Order: sequence, then C-alpha cells, then structure tokens
Amino acid sequence: MTPAELSRTVLRSVRGAVEEQELSVPVPARIVVQPPPRPGCGDYASNVALQLAQQAGRPAREVAEILRKRLVGSAGIARVEIAGPGFLNFTLGDGAQVALVRDVLAQGAAYGERGAGGRGGVPGPSPVRTSAREPAHMPSPDGARGLAVAEALGRIRVAAGEGPPDTAGAVGPDAAGAVGGDAYVVDERAADELAVLAARLGADEARWVLLRPAAHDPVRVPERPVQRESNPRFRVQYAYARVRALVRNAAELGFEGRPGDVGQALGGSAAQSLQALLTLLATYPSDIEVAARLRAPDRVARHLEATADAFFRWHDDFPPLPVGEQKPLAVHRARLALAEASGTVLANGLRLLGISAPEYL
Repeated sequence: MTPAELSRTVLRSVRGAVEEQELSVPVPARIVVQPPPRPGCGDYASNVALQLAQQAGRPAREVAEILRKRLVGSAGIARVEIAGPGFLNFTLGDGAQVALVRDVLAQGAAYGERGAGGRGGVPGPSPVRTSAREPAHMPSPDGARGLAVAEALGRIRVAAGEGPPDTAGAVGPDAAGAVGGDAYVVDERAADELAVLAARLGADEARWVLLRPAAHDPVRVPERPVQRESNPRFRVQYAYARVRALVRNAAELGFEGRPGDVGQALGGSAAQSLQALLTLLATYPSDIEVAARLRAPDRVARHLEATADAFFRWHDDFPPLPVGEQKPLAVHRARLALAEASGTVLANGLRLLGISAPEYL
C-alpha cells in the first residue's frame, strides 16, 4: 500500500462516518499521511482527527476512535493505533512491502508520473535558442539557473499531471517565450551561460548545482566537479550505477529479482534502514506532486539524495548478493528486486531534473 492508497482509504473512512452520521463535518478533499516523526510509531501517521475535531465539536481522540474502528481490517493495514492528542498511526500488513516493490517495477519509467499515461517516461522540453530581440510569448527566467529550473519544472509538471510547462513568476527584460508543451524557447544568453557552466563542470554537475538549492538559497558553483561520495550528485548517480552492477552480477550468478520477503538484517536486527528506504520509494510520487505544486525542483533533488543514502544503508544491512559459496536464495531475489525498485526511483527522478542515470560509474 502506497501513501496515496492509504490516504484514499482514510478518506473513505471519513466519508463513511459522515454518511452514517457518526461525524458531522465537511469531507476534506484530501488527507495527508506521512512517515511518523520517530521510530516505533508505525509506518505512517495522520493528524486528520485533530483537523476534524473542531468542526465536529468533539475531542480529537474521540474522532480518531471513530475512524480507527472503520479502518481496522482494511486491506493492507495490519494495525491502527491512536497516539497523543489524536494522531492515527498505521502499521501496514506484511504484503505491503512486496506490493510496493512490485508496483514500482511494473510501472518502471512511469512510476511517479500521473500525466505519463503509461508512455514510459516524461520527455523533456526541447530548448530552442532565440535572440533576446525576438518577440516573447511568455516570460522566461533570466540566466542559467532560471533556464535549468524552467526546463526541470516543465518535466515535473507533466509528470504530476499539471500539463505543459509554464514560466510563472519569471522576470527579465530580455525574456523569450514558451511554445506549446513540447518546445521551450529560451533567451540565447541564458543558454550560453548554461553551456559555459556545463563545459566547465559537466552537464550533470551543472544542472545539479543550479537545481539543488531552494529558490531562496544562493547557488554555490564549485571550482571543479568532485567525483566522490561527498558530492550528493555523484552519490545519487553512484547509487543507481551500483543497482545496475548488482543486476549484472546477479545475472552472472544465474538469478534475477523477484519481489518477496527480504529477510533479517545482518545480525538479526530489525534494521530501520529497510523501513526508511521503503518509505522513500512509496512517497516519491507524492513528492513529485509537491515539487510541481510549489514549483520547487530542489525537492526532487533532496528526495533523490535521501533515497541514495537510504539505499546504501539498507544495502549494507541486507546484502542483495550471496556471499562466498552461498547459493542464491529467495531472500536474495527479493533484495535484488528492492534494489531494482530503488534504481527505478533514482533514474526517474534524475530524468526529471535533466541529469543522466549512468549504468557504469
């Protein structure tokens, strides 16, 4: 069960309580579920009861209990608990992990895209150079940063189902315009500035440097690209390359990934690294929607950083490949499938940012 599916399930419980007059409140348009603030509080949490309590004229814990009773036994939910003043904490069933991995792998390049229609990925708008003296159709941001952001937002908005890219909030007397949803007309000076930066740092590093900071943060351009794990862009690409290496190595050993139980972590501990990685895979689609709504491609970059770091921690706790003379087991196939799902999210996010996902690094 993904966060979106859980959100819809909770929303149905609210609607049912209203229809059967257990609650007298307007049914919200959407309900937010997110990872709990600390371990041991289930897989996801929601403050919906606190939000509805005032309108219902009842204590939040009482509202939470009404919803809890309706949610217990729902497909994919193993346990629903009330915490604190009225938070709902959800523990998903054992099959939720397998279903998530299977869903990510089945959708592949379309995972996280509401507007892709199963096309297997969102194509990036093609930059079309123009002189600043040519007439503008819509304003376009100044400089290399504005151009990189506009192009990334075009892909992110299409992925989120918001339609063709726009350039809302762009400024500059020398702006060019956007033509339809396929071609993006840019100021020649902005294109030149981006080309110079790409020649100096490499195209991937240049775009990462421009897209990673939030809109209110300055861009810090390094003297030269650093190809080691202290560089977040390298770490994200390296995580994807590591996934592809695992797939190749598994093929040499005669097995492939298959969603299933990934077993115990090394040492037999219930590693938090597994839940952290699963949460990031599950919340990737909602983070794309948030990035589109807030016009914030930096949120995609941060999600990819967190996913790469979680992947490496999980990889150390749950080795996907057999060691020594060990034969490939079902647990190795399940771990390989989870690694492939992680690679899918990393590749999809990098594509939205206009950054390559290398098979080798």
